[in-house]
Amino acid sequence: MKKILILLTVLITTFSCQQKPKEAPPRNVKKYSIEQFYANKGIGGGFFSPDESKLLVHSNETGIFNLYEINLADQTMNALTKSTTESIFAVDYVPGTNDLIYSADKGGNEIDHLYLRKADGSVQDLTPAPKEKASFFGWSLDKKTMYYTSNKRDERFFDLYKMSIGDWKASMMYQNNEGYDLAGLSWDEKYVALNKSITTSENQLFLYELGSKKMTEISEKGKKGIYGGSGFSKDGKTFYYLSNASKEFQSLEAYNLADGKRKEVFATNWDVMYAYDSENEKYRVIAINADGKNELKVIDNKSGKEVDLPEIPDGDVTSVSISPSENKMRLTVGTSKAPSNLYLYDFQTKELKKLTETLNKEINPEDLVAAEVVRYKSFDGLDIPAIYYKPQQASAQNKVPALVWVHGGPGGQSRVGYFPLIQFLVNHGYAVLAVNNRGSSGYGQKFYQMDDLNHGEKDLQDCVWGKKYLQSLPYVDPEKIGIIGGSYGGYMTMAAMTFTPDEFKVGVDIFGVTNWLRTLKSIPPYWESFRSALYAELGDPFSADSVRLHKISPLFHTEQVKHPIMVLQGANDPRVLQVESDEIVAGVKKNKVPVEYIVFPDEGHGFVKKENEIKGYGAVLKFLDKYLKEEKEMKN
Repeated sequence: MKKILILLTVLITTFSCQQKPKEAPPRNVKKYSIEQFYANKGIGGGFFSPDESKLLVHSNETGIFNLYEINLADQTMNALTKSTTESIFAVDYVPGTNDLIYSADKGGNEIDHLYLRKADGSVQDLTPAPKEKASFFGWSLDKKTMYYTSNKRDERFFDLYKMSIGDWKASMMYQNNEGYDLAGLSWDEKYVALNKSITTSENQLFLYELGSKKMTEISEKGKKGIYGGSGFSKDGKTFYYLSNASKEFQSLEAYNLADGKRKEVFATNWDVMYAYDSENEKYRVIAINADGKNELKVIDNKSGKEVDLPEIPDGDVTSVSISPSENKMRLTVGTSKAPSNLYLYDFQTKELKKLTETLNKEINPEDLVAAEVVRYKSFDGLDIPAIYYKPQQASAQNKVPALVWVHGGPGGQSRVGYFPLIQFLVNHGYAVLAVNNRGSSGYGQKFYQMDDLNHGEKDLQDCVWGKKYLQSLPYVDPEKIGIIGGSYGGYMTMAAMTFTPDEFKVGVDIFGVTNWLRTLKSIPPYWESFRSALYAELGDPFSADSVRLHKISPLFHTEQVKHPIMVLQGANDPRVLQVESDEIVAGVKKNKVPVEYIVFPDEGHGFVKKENEIKGYGAVLKFLDKYLKEEKEMKN
């Protein structure tokens, strides 16, 4: 159900023919274990210390995420926390100090709290209410106040609070009685930007004046689409927002707070994902979702010219952070062959320095494969974009089994980038086609809406036709194709195994929905602000829509499953309750169909612990080797 949170839409691209992957001569590669793939380091964050000598990051090199500081002079990493139970994620340094803020939940329950870690190592929970879910919202202009959102007053809605640095006493700034989504706060604390969801592809954007309580709608009457806040200018004159209203592309727009006039700031032939200005507004960062890959631009606001950044071979710059002095920039750079690494760029010297090495040194990147964007025709002639991974050992003489991979969402997007499970499977001889079925974000407003009230039907056929595309490749064994996915992709996997039982030889469901009636009735209370939008897309379980929701829920049709399935489930998952997986596993077993089921008692909706990824994903390969590859070794 990630689609509810995604504000990205782009043009549906049309091609006259299928895109075939590039051909390369086959070569033998070394096979690596799941332990070797998960000996890689995941790294995130990258916040500059007040003196800009260090970066605050989180990394899972110990097995779960902890906090570290990277010394920018010599690239050494110093561990700040040593949690062995809960993952800890960096938020930022407290301005002017070496104290810091981090976020953590309990066992994957998604009830995140904000914690203060002082330089002496002591820790204080700043949002201690048991059911309180809190999120950092920024620092004040004078750096004396922290803003955050919290649902402690009403677990359905998030209010805006401010907390003074030092005594850490909280006071409410905006009480959110109507269930809006907070989308920004002006630097003078005069305005709050608010979103109201209507459907998953339409919302309204407002500015609320805290003093006068005046509400002004920024979204334009008669121009339906997605509107999202993108910050206020420091002088208090301009509000920036993103919108795809009445068009396919999402662009950056400016709204004059004095006279209400608007102007387009930046647009391109793909979606603008996000945009923001650096500390003193010297630079503007603009991220573009260009066909499943990030394209970042850094614009000098004074000259209007794009900063000429150095190229990083095979690099996809996924995010940047400009230091408060505006002299340095942290870049997060990923490839399809390696987890993201951090780089440091100096605007004055033009020097680029690599700070981290995340790929396990035991793995030769030449044994991995580069992701490739392809397109194929679906049943109705619609072009479906996909990310494709071809095993290097595959050839017409050495045909390989294959998998259709389905992303989460339903409005998510498979993108070019590194995912160790996919590389692990490809390294062991499985071709993988990560489909962006209709309803995926990133390919236009029209494409995004194509699965509304149609889930498990036309989007499922896009997956089936992805299988047909794989069958057209001369080095894929046409009789050995399975389907795999997580979250909504897990639903699509079980829908495929249930409603098209002859198409796929195996299915792997990772934290997937199987009973839409239960899932939609039991969504977490803090999703209340977009409950109606969710129901508008998928159906209202308390209405006549329940008939269709029953029809598309695999749980009620398990007698149709013919081929082996595997299910992975987190016991603490607040979105897909464990009972759903328990019940569908029991239902399929009645058919005398092989089922493998693993429950992880210390995970929620997805993995955060390496030991669980190793256990779960290692079992996935064994399952596939047994039931899809049938333990038949490929020819050398």
